[in-house]
Amino acid sequence: MEHEFNTMDDFDLEGKTVLLRVDVNSPVDPLTGDLLDDTRMQLHSITIKELHQRGAKVVVLAHQSRPGKSDFTTLKEHAISLSNIVGCEVQYVDSIFTKQAQDIISNMVNGEVVLLENLRFFSEEMPKLTVEEQKNSILVQSLAPLADYYVNDAFATAHRSQTSLIGFAEVLPSMAGRVMQQELSSLYGILDNAQQPRVYVLGGIKADDSIEVMANALKTDRADCILTTGLVANIFLVASGVDLKEYNYNFIVERGYESYIDVAKELLKDYSDKIILPVDLGILENESRVDYAVDEVPNLPIYDIGLKTIELYKEKIYSAKTLFANGPAGVFEMKEFSKGTQDLVNALSLSEGFSIIGGGHLAAAASNMNLDGEITHISSGGGASINLISGKELPAVKALVDSAKRYK
Repeated sequence: MEHEFNTMDDFDLEGKTVLLRVDVNSPVDPLTGDLLDDTRMQLHSITIKELHQRGAKVVVLAHQSRPGKSDFTTLKEHAISLSNIVGCEVQYVDSIFTKQAQDIISNMVNGEVVLLENLRFFSEEMPKLTVEEQKNSILVQSLAPLADYYVNDAFATAHRSQTSLIGFAEVLPSMAGRVMQQELSSLYGILDNAQQPRVYVLGGIKADDSIEVMANALKTDRADCILTTGLVANIFLVASGVDLKEYNYNFIVERGYESYIDVAKELLKDYSDKIILPVDLGILENESRVDYAVDEVPNLPIYDIGLKTIELYKEKIYSAKTLFANGPAGVFEMKEFSKGTQDLVNALSLSEGFSIIGGGHLAAAASNMNLDGEITHISSGGGASINLISGKELPAVKALVDSAKRYK
């Protein structure tokens, strides 16, 4: 797919009503309802400020968590936080497309900013609908006639095919916001010039994403070497025949990843020369760290890759020309088990190759170590970046590219 999409430089937005999709999904204090981190709001404030200063009428669309989660709540606090960050009032509207919401949008003045209610309160946002169904949804049919343009700045959700990400781009001239533009320009730039060896470091607790990316990267010949850490490594160790004992096997099952053991077996059968597994592991034993060879692991929790594995992986990282890392190597929040994550992030920062971190916990670790400036690119969206880099098409990006062909 060509990387050509419209940006905010391609249109005169003064006096125009703009639907702006952002991702300000934030951790919430379960007791007070206060937002615990405003990182994503700080990020998207760049786009919101520019639209405000250019005299656009800015209608912000966003989500918070998903139904059934404890942090599934309104966007009232987000509006307050955004107002402070952007430096102008961001009016909270407690609905999405009611007559009240539509009247507010219709009566906006240049430079005004409003934030509509949590998109995931709306039943058509989350299900997997066809593009035609998204285009004809109540959400799109209600709001699109009130707008001149659609701006998608929500790179972190670009790998999702959801109504607010796809539907508006089908019916309005659409463009990438500054966060989306910067992410795509950086990632495509690195990908288009990716030199071998290309090394992936895949770990963390969300094993399904990493294994899917691994499979795609291997099948499309985009990876020369994959270093496994975290729960991903445990699944592959079990698939290779290593007995990680009942406690660690049950943890895989409890997380819903038992079926991925068979997926891992197939990948090992076809790509065993490219998939590198730990040789030792850091175990929580008597409230301390003890390292064991993988075939000697006791029936106790695995909390990190082992010291020998760290050294092995560092050598691979130093020899790489293109590096992509996603997910911590272990329970890095505990000091004794942070070594794997910290040493690998440090190696990434020292590597002479292009280095990319896919956001999330690994990006937080790099920031805590003051090494974020030493990484070539730290993405704001782990799922989106790992999918893009492994060669998968991002639905929201495709929607922007298709829109650019319709609206030159």
